[in-house]
Amino acid sequence: MRDDADDEVLARRAADGDNGALDALLRNHITLVHSVCRRILGNPDDALDATQEALIAIARKIGSFDGRAKFSTWVYRVASNAALDEARRRARRPVPLENLPETGRRTDRAATDAGSVDRLDVDAALAQLTPEYRAAVALRDLVGMDYAEIGDVLGIPPGTVRSRISRGRAALADLLGNREAPSEHPTA
Repeated sequence: MRDDADDEVLARRAADGDNGALDALLRNHITLVHSVCRRILGNPDDALDATQEALIAIARKIGSFDGRAKFSTWVYRVASNAALDEARRRARRPVPLENLPETGRRTDRAATDAGSVDRLDVDAALAQLTPEYRAAVALRDLVGMDYAEIGDVLGIPPGTVRSRISRGRAALADLLGNREAPSEHPTA
């Protein structure tokens, strides 16, 4: 991960019109933005759309970054909002029957590495969560953010973050066939 001090210097330069600094910021964070969008949305095409929207929003709103939070936290907020907006747009679109996501365990385990199958199972289960639960769980378990950072990113109080993570993990455990209490360990 990049040094936040470097990012803040680049953000100030970008806000002052330095296109090279803006380009460097976007290049430094594109992988993280896409990762957050993909985990929240579950669909690679929707994640690419949300990533593009997030990068455009970062470029347009770079002047609004005030340095009160870490730059990476601000970027996660923009990415999460873009992903949640895309999820709302997707929910309004009709889905052809042949494009419905698979649910449950995959049957082609012999042809695929077990770790990849497990990751596909987790991705399929994450896709079944509401976007709000999916965002909280992804930011905690897959990105490694603490509750306060997640609250800042999602614009919700820490108690709501804890509740969403707890309910999201419980739903994931049920979907994955693991009835034991979810732990603090990453789900993927």
